[in-house]
Amino acid sequence: MQSAVCPGSFDPMHNGHVEIIARAVNLFEEVVVAVSANMHKSPMFSLQDRIEMAQETFSYLRGVIVKPLPPGVLLTEFCKEVGASAVVKGLRGAHDLSYEASMATMNRHLAGLETVFLTADGRYTHLSSTLVKEVHTLGGDVAEFIPRAVQKRLATADM
Repeated sequence: MQSAVCPGSFDPMHNGHVEIIARAVNLFEEVVVAVSANMHKSPMFSLQDRIEMAQETFSYLRGVIVKPLPPGVLLTEFCKEVGASAVVKGLRGAHDLSYEASMATMNRHLAGLETVFLTADGRYTHLSSTLVKEVHTLGGDVAEFIPRAVQKRLATADM
């Protein structure tokens, strides 16, 4: 079985993430959404909340499994543990490619792990979790940019 890992902090998950993962399922029999803690950022949602939102968001898609990416574990080791032969990364533009290409080369060097780049749908090239958080924090309406599971959590967090 061909499987891939789609890693990210998903804090919060937005429709650009959803679109890439939904397309990845058409390429691989199984896609593991690896939700990680980003040590360089202050999270809006706990790791457990992000896992639950991802599980709810992808419950309709056959072949998507959501798992935590343990802190301090290399992505290559995680992929080996879950039996994945590839990593899927979404690219919004050239700035993403320059960053992701070096990581892809390192993963291939360390473990022979290939990276599949999917270009983002034009509707989502402007989205980032950071931007969604910022707009929401300043009172902007981000509902059209995030899945329903995230909308529900944001609404209850604001109460």
